[in-house]
Amino acid sequence: MIRLGVVGNRDYAGLGGVLERLLALASALEVDVRLEAGLADMVQGHDAPAAVPEDLDALLTLGGDGTLLRGARFLAGREIPVLGVNLGRLGFLSACGREELETAVRRLVLGDYRGEARMILEGRPGVPDDPRRWYALNDIVLHKSGKARVIWLRVEVDGEEVASYAADGIVMSTPTGSTAYNLSVGGPVVVPRHHSIIIAPISAHALSIRPVVVGPDATVVVHADDDGTDRLVTVDGQVGTTLGTAESLMVRRATRSVILVRFPEMTFFTRMRRKLGWGLPPDDARA
Repeated sequence: MIRLGVVGNRDYAGLGGVLERLLALASALEVDVRLEAGLADMVQGHDAPAAVPEDLDALLTLGGDGTLLRGARFLAGREIPVLGVNLGRLGFLSACGREELETAVRRLVLGDYRGEARMILEGRPGVPDDPRRWYALNDIVLHKSGKARVIWLRVEVDGEEVASYAADGIVMSTPTGSTAYNLSVGGPVVVPRHHSIIIAPISAHALSIRPVVVGPDATVVVHADDDGTDRLVTVDGQVGTTLGTAESLMVRRATRSVILVRFPEMTFFTRMRRKLGWGLPPDDARA
């Protein structure tokens, strides 16, 4: 019997109904559903234990990309398949929409899918004995606090200085995250199977500064000028922390991966065209 964990976003309308459909299907398929804490009250008569990473064979996320990113962190390094079901508008990382829930879960149980290993990033302060660690499937961002002015950044890769520039901050992303914040700041789109780290400044105050793609085994260190203000580190746009005025940020590939469920009919470029409108002319150009 497959033990299927479920992470969901209660802000999405109709989540309770989706959970009811899932539990009815799970009973027919003999799947043991474990809901994350905070979801059990949305369904009647569900008395299975709450989901904990070490007891799961697969994870289902119900919501948008943010829910899937939260689900990846919830697994705390467990490399089990993650099936994202989109309940919102975009859902670029999801494998299907709510109308395809039953089919997708059946295919997951039958093994009729491709597990795509996605690299993740590990970020930490650039001090050897600092225990803090942050893990990101999309990106790790170093940016200024509330002041409306640029900060000076110096970027090193494997101990060699790459560039120094003034900017609002810097995005270090995985190929999975290349279509997220990285895309918004002018970074390149990188196919997920091409493992690499993308370094993209946010609103750099220089025409000559461009994003850089480095190898997956590189170690990136970002130093910020000490002007007496703290720097913010944001992980996958959801988890935030503060670096001290004199602290640097080190980012490298993590030893763990996230396994996303993919179905052969929905390729990366198909998703790009359908979800992001990539490569398609505007409607008036086709008239």
